[in-house]
Parts: sequence; C-alpha cells; structure tokens
Amino acid sequence: MAQKIHLFSLSLTMSLMKDISKVDRFDAEWTIIEKREGQSLKQLKAIATVRSVGASTRIEGSKMTDAEVEVLIDRLKVSKLEERDQQEVAGYFDALNVITESFNDIELTESNIKNLHKILMRHSEKDEWHRGDYKQVSNAVEANHVDGSKQIVFKTTEPGIETEEAMRQLIEWYQSDQETLPIVKSAIFVYDFLSIHPFQDGNGRLSRLLGTLLLLKQGYKWIQYISFEHEIESRKIEYYEVLMQTQRKRPGENVDEWVVFFLDCLVNIQELLMEKLKTKESSSPLGPKEKNIVSFIENRPGSKSSEIAKSLYIPLPTVKKSLITWLKIK
Repeated sequence: MAQKIHLFSLSLTMSLMKDISKVDRFDAEWTIIEKREGQSLKQLKAIATVRSVGASTRIEGSKMTDAEVEVLIDRLKVSKLEERDQQEVAGYFDALNVITESFNDIELTESNIKNLHKILMRHSEKDEWHRGDYKQVSNAVEANHVDGSKQIVFKTTEPGIETEEAMRQLIEWYQSDQETLPIVKSAIFVYDFLSIHPFQDGNGRLSRLLGTLLLLKQGYKWIQYISFEHEIESRKIEYYEVLMQTQRKRPGENVDEWVVFFLDCLVNIQELLMEKLKTKESSSPLGPKEKNIVSFIENRPGSKSSEIAKSLYIPLPTVKKSLITWLKIK
C-alpha cells in the first residue's frame, strides 16, 4: 500500500525493503572495514573523486576522460581554465572536496545549497550572473546524447515565487520528517530538487553533490570511496527514462520507480567497492602515468601517441614506452 511522503506517494514493497536492508547491513559493517583497510581507502578516495568529477560532468555533456580530469585536478593551481569542460570539472572538484571534508558542518539550508552552487560555478565567468541565486528564466531538464542531440526530459517549477516556495517546502520537509527512512529521504530529496530545478544551470551536478552530502551526513561514509556518479553515468539512459516516466504523473506522483533506481545504484556500488578492496593494487604492473594513458585510450580508441602526450602532459617518449609495456601485458 502506498503512503504519502512529502508531496509524493511511495509503496514500501518487500523488494524495496530488501534493498534498503542490503545497504544498511553493509553500512553496519563499514566501521570494521574502515579500520582494517587504512591506506587502501586513501587510494580509493582519490580514484573515486576523479571518477565522480568526470562522470558527473560528462552526464551534462563534458567530453573530458577520467585521465584528462585527473591531470587537470593535479594542475589546477597552474592551469588556465579557458574551456567550458575544464571549468565545470574544476568547479565540481571544488564542491565535492568541500562536501567530503566538511559534511558534518554543512547543514541542509537554502543558504548552504546556494553556496555550494556558487562553488560549483565559480570558475565560469559565463555563469557569474546567476551563480548562487535561484533561476530567473524558465528552464527544463534536457538529456544530452552522444550524437550531440538534446531531448526534453521534463518541465520544471517556474522561476520566482514558485521556485522559492518549492525549495522552502522541500527543506522544511527534510528537516522535520522523522519517520521516513533516511536513505529514502535522500532519494526523494534528490528527485524533488531535480523536479524544481531551482538554478539556471548546474542543477544535475548539484543534485548529485547534494545526494552525496545527505548520505554522508546520515552516516553512509563509504560513499566517498566509490563513485555514485559513475554508476549513474553508466546507466544514463535508464536514469533519464526513470525521471521522465515519474515526472509525467505530476503532481502527487508515485516515486516508486525512482527510489528503486536510487537504491539499486547504491547496492551496485557497494558490491563494486568490496570488489575493489579485495583487489590488491600491487597486482598491477602499471604505474599512475601508464594507467592514465590506458584510460585515455579506452575512452578514445585510435588516439595517436602525440595526442595522448599533449592531452595528459606526458612526454612523448614516455607515452610510447608505456604503450609498449601495456601491449606486452595486455
């Protein structure tokens, strides 16, 4: 039987409760895992950060590979961020870093959400006019496809008083609801935030950052060691379809399909995290530069050595030597 949560209805089916139990059982074991793994988690967090930044910006149309993202992050203090993709990557990295380092101190308020948006958009002069402020012009959720085409996923809340009121209600509900399971609250918050689409741009990226923030604040600390964003990117078509199908029933829609999708992503990345922890880093003969080169090639088959060297700031002789090594062990 469906029950009302915030503005929506949700059926807490046996299947849904089973996924919730899976996530929470893993969470209960995490404290022991965290103490045991130590140094491995630092490496996983660094890898997850790169993958999260790359995936979340690619969902919105960026073309940068994870290898290029890692190089840019390493060179942020000296790089000139002239390209839009670079600016978005740098902003997402800054915002994600603030969240993972300070989530205990970031309360869920309109002021803090606006500040995170400001950080997310800080590197783009083009976005200066709207960063940190709610939208002034109507917008819509669009899916960016590989061929460059766009598709309207759903319409959003109108700007002005309607958006302001919708955001106020969303935050008040989240803070006051003591009955809904925390992980379900996170899923519904992200969904309604996307439905409102309160900012002129950056809503998709910010929704994923807020999802991470809420999960961390609820005690799901393992989320920072595996990329939730990469899971969504790998299921991008499904992600947009679920949003579109659920949105069509507004207002007062049933959000079963969205919550199931959200939880299924979490279950999948928990399993992936355990697999990664079981795999010893030393088993790979490739070093960091070689791995970046391999990652670049996997994302851009047919790339020339000179192109790889230029994009990753690696000397051409090193690239050629690394390719020979990789081919021997492939």
